[in-house]
Amino acid sequence: MYNVGYQHFLASSVPETLAWTNVDMFLHGLVRVLPFIVVSYGVGLGVEFIFAIKNMKHLIAPSLLSANFANLEGDINMLNKSEADWFHLDVMDGVFVPNISFGIPVIKAIKKLADKPLDVHLMIVQPERYISAFKAAGADILTIHMEASTHLHRSIAEIKTEGMKAGVVLNPHTPISTLTDIISDLDMVLLMSVNPGFGGQKFIENTYRKISRLKDLIIKSDANTLIEIDGGVNLNNAPKLIETGADVLVAGNTIFSSENPSQTIKTLKDL
Repeated sequence: MYNVGYQHFLASSVPETLAWTNVDMFLHGLVRVLPFIVVSYGVGLGVEFIFAIKNMKHLIAPSLLSANFANLEGDINMLNKSEADWFHLDVMDGVFVPNISFGIPVIKAIKKLADKPLDVHLMIVQPERYISAFKAAGADILTIHMEASTHLHRSIAEIKTEGMKAGVVLNPHTPISTLTDIISDLDMVLLMSVNPGFGGQKFIENTYRKISRLKDLIIKSDANTLIEIDGGVNLNNAPKLIETGADVLVAGNTIFSSENPSQTIKTLKDL
């Protein structure tokens, strides 16, 4: 069974529509429960969902883009034993972004070793062509870019039909207002806090304002959407990101370039 982080409750085959309530509105008399996730594939057992009360604890998703690819299995085993919650996997095609990373065969190999959910971020053109393929490769969460998706609503529906959690990514220049008509359909919004394509970039300070605007939209829409931040996350800005409203922090270089990656993950988790 995947432990997604947060204090969790386990339910088998619970309809997703029954799984979501609202904790952000708790002070106003409502309770919000997020269906974080995800997934335990047992033979004949179907899908089990782990539920968590939002705001009890943020999640840490180390980005394998910064891992040692000469010893990827070693880094995966380290993450399995650490307090990390997800594996964050950046898929780049060299077209949508000016870099090429890895694709389906590597994700399949990671899936065989990973004990935690795979959070797959597609930085590719026409992501709708590959939804089924990434599900087959082992993705538990699939996020696609607003800027790369011509028929975004349809693509989100297809991701959910495949049994994955569905997210939308916004580049730094893309306003939160573009999410107004789809926010209630999203399990997660990933805000890029650097321009996508390369690791190790400087954090864009406007991200804090975008988090606040996104948080307002989620609450006003009575949506059940998590906020994930990717790019330039470090030990200095992580506390403010969490305070502003981030639920999931993606960190690559900060973790894998540290002397003790497991301890760095723990430090991020304990903030």
